[in-house]
Amino acid sequence: MALGVFGVTPLYEGWDISRIRLKTEEPLKPAHPLGPLVPPKTKLTTIETKRIMSVLDETIYKVELISLLSYMEEHPKALEGVLPPEIMSVVKDHLDFCQALLQMASFLQEKERQLEEENGQQERWYHDSHTMDIYKAGIPMIIQQVQESTRNVLRCLLSNPSSAKLLQERAPGRSAEAQCFLQSLVEMRGFLFEKLLTSPMEVKERAQFLYDITRRNNRNQELINALENELAERMKNRDMEEEIEELDSIHKEEKQQLAELQQRHKVLVEEFSQIRAEREITSKKRMEAEREMVRMVKAATVIQAVWKGYLVRSMLMSKKKRGKGKGGVGKGSAGKGGAGKGGGKGKGKGKGKK
Repeated sequence: MALGVFGVTPLYEGWDISRIRLKTEEPLKPAHPLGPLVPPKTKLTTIETKRIMSVLDETIYKVELISLLSYMEEHPKALEGVLPPEIMSVVKDHLDFCQALLQMASFLQEKERQLEEENGQQERWYHDSHTMDIYKAGIPMIIQQVQESTRNVLRCLLSNPSSAKLLQERAPGRSAEAQCFLQSLVEMRGFLFEKLLTSPMEVKERAQFLYDITRRNNRNQELINALENELAERMKNRDMEEEIEELDSIHKEEKQQLAELQQRHKVLVEEFSQIRAEREITSKKRMEAEREMVRMVKAATVIQAVWKGYLVRSMLMSKKKRGKGKGGVGKGSAGKGGAGKGGGKGKGKGKGKK
């Protein structure tokens, strides 16, 4: 069972105290700064509205007083001898009841935590659960005592305004939670005050005004969206144009580079043509020289062959001439005598062998 509702934090915290305007008058600043939404009246005129605001102002004042009592609990000696004894007694009883309620809530929270941890132990869990039920049964009575003591403290303070003023002066702080609650009540008072100042006709006119404002705001928003879309489109077109100019600049630069490269290429082509022509001339000269060399080699070879043939024929002819001459001399000698013939044959054979 959740016990968050019993968790009561100390109401005192620091020296920050709010001074609350408890008058049935219009706040210094309207809730809405728009002219048509500001009520034309500045004060309540009917007795019913004044009673409603009076009840709310009294409630805020009571909350302001009762939220300062925790300061007395934190600083018990701060108000000794300042407040009357009957008020101090009632306040002490109230603080005792509050402390008892806090202790009971803390005890039940601890028991709940133990029950969650001891879920497996059935006997002990049953005993603790029964104990918690007993304590829970006593909580409504303590809450009722706290409520009654709160009413008693408020009666005493409201019947003795000087004591209430002393409490406000000597207890200068309250908790952040109490301060937030008071601020919420003050804001609610402002809204309620503005609501009570407005007649049914003014409420209808205000509703019509808000409706017109909403329609106008919607139309303005549509116009803003259309203008934003148009602006985005134009920005996109402008970006495409910043981009086109950049591409055009790059194109011009590359075109200039291309012209320079073409000029260099033209020069290189001319140089290459000249070099190729020179190489062709050199190649032709070299081929002509090679052909001339081949012709000269062939001519030399032919000359050498003719010369060698001439030499061979000359040698053959000389040998033939020498052979014929030697053969005539032998025949003459042989005719003269046999010895001579035989001798001649013998020599001839001997030469032939050689």
